[in-house]
Amino acid sequence: MVELRDDERLDYLLAEKLRIIQSPSVFSFSLDAVLLARFAYLPIQKGRVIDLCSGNGVIPLLISNRTKANIIGVEIQERLYDMAVRSISYNHLENQINMIHGDIKEMPEKLGKGKFDVVTCNPPYFVTPPKSEKNINEHLAIARHEILCTLEDAIQVSSKLLRQGGKAAFVHRPGRLLDILMLMRKYRIEPKRLRFVYPRYGKEANTILVEGIKDGSKDLKVLPPLYIYKAENQYSEEVEEMLFGNAIEYDKKEG
Repeated sequence: MVELRDDERLDYLLAEKLRIIQSPSVFSFSLDAVLLARFAYLPIQKGRVIDLCSGNGVIPLLISNRTKANIIGVEIQERLYDMAVRSISYNHLENQINMIHGDIKEMPEKLGKGKFDVVTCNPPYFVTPPKSEKNINEHLAIARHEILCTLEDAIQVSSKLLRQGGKAAFVHRPGRLLDILMLMRKYRIEPKRLRFVYPRYGKEANTILVEGIKDGSKDLKVLPPLYIYKAENQYSEEVEEMLFGNAIEYDKKEG
């Protein structure tokens, strides 16, 4: 059993056969988290993985089925951290996933520099607006806007945490692509893989997935586009596989 509070609910992570605590007024993960969890490189057997800006722990939960490595999630909001801890306990993953309640900017000193093989991060997308325009819900405002964590913070911290040759993966909006690539190079994470995500064929991309290697050589590959929906508003085969089944087997075949 799991204790649910206020408007919390227990949702399925279908392809992974796990469940996660969500709340419409506090935090509910988006498809972007699923895309990042499937896009990021992960060691299969061992290693150290850290997820920054973890929210309710969705990415640590999603990637736990793809790796046996130790996973750490970092979340600054106490309520979201608590939701993640309870979800991890419900799924009996305490031996693999450990949540930290804290500021990502403090993690290199707290956890050690150059100690991680992989960093994943779904950072706040929007530059902090004037106070009059902020979402009045503090939880959602912090998750969506660069109030406590900027894009540069996320990339700089990722670089400090990564060992040489380690990989960092980010999901963001296309409008920040140049910022992301420039900041990655500034902090010695060489961009290696880039994928544009489109809502459907014929529409502009609305999401990007970027992965880089700490002190890697210059060789950026642009991967085939990912389409979320078919023309008839059904998920594409690739996204349907990610969400509903056979995703683990598919990933292992792809290496």
